[in-house]
Amino acid sequence: MRIAFIGLGNMGAPMATNLVAAGHDLHVFDLSAEAMRALGEAGASVAASAAAAVEGAGVVISMLPAGAHVKGLYLGRDGAPGLLASLDAETLIIDASTIAPEDARVVAAAAAERGLDYLDAPVSGGVGGAKAGTLTFIVGGSEAGFAKARPVLEGMGKNIFHAGAVGAGQVAKICNNMLLGILMSGTAEALALGVENGLDPAVLSEIMRQSSGGNWVLNGYNPWPGVMESAAASRSYQGGFLTNLMAKDLGLAWELALGSRSAVPMGSQARNLFALHAREHGELDFSSILKLYRHDD
Repeated sequence: MRIAFIGLGNMGAPMATNLVAAGHDLHVFDLSAEAMRALGEAGASVAASAAAAVEGAGVVISMLPAGAHVKGLYLGRDGAPGLLASLDAETLIIDASTIAPEDARVVAAAAAERGLDYLDAPVSGGVGGAKAGTLTFIVGGSEAGFAKARPVLEGMGKNIFHAGAVGAGQVAKICNNMLLGILMSGTAEALALGVENGLDPAVLSEIMRQSSGGNWVLNGYNPWPGVMESAAASRSYQGGFLTNLMAKDLGLAWELALGSRSAVPMGSQARNLFALHAREHGELDFSSILKLYRHDD
């Protein structure tokens, strides 16, 4: 299948690489020349622009930082037309970015006016899951669009869920990431408390992992440096899921809660903690929230 992939960041690049490995005719574009060079070496066709990348594509996939970028790409910005103006009527649009549900619905409505099927399909699983091809895709959109997208998504992920209509994928992803932010900040707090009272972080981590405090963070993404070799904490918090992005996602959760008058006291606290941490460490992995709690850091 001829696929266009727009956005080759920490997540997008390995996702696109897996599509090449799956045998798809992949055409890519990103503002980073280095990112495009790497995908070109992996076997993708490098395009001079997003518009050039989508020419003749049956599927367009985007993986961008925020809603403004997604709307700009598809709807246009500064007087320049967006991709919707040039896509063939049978083209399927899959946006894997994490954005506000309403932003997804705005783009979907504009796509529908041109007879285009748009899916919001944010992912969970982090950079490790993107590289391994084991991501979870949380899809919002039509049943027909989901059925068409599934074979493509299976080239990048292991778990593919249809959450409901357009925007439902974003709602589910926002809820998931709010919980992740709560778990990471709480786990870091517990580890710091134990270490400051004489415990070895590796021993405490294993105790909690095997006890009622066990969670995803302790199982695969420990925030204490040196405890888990594969975790970003053991790479000076480089790569992975940036603190800036977690702060953004927790902001989306807060906005969603305001709209529905939902009580999110723990989510609000996590939002405040990550916003504070992002002031100095926004480009570090989100597990670096541990720095807020360590006396020696």
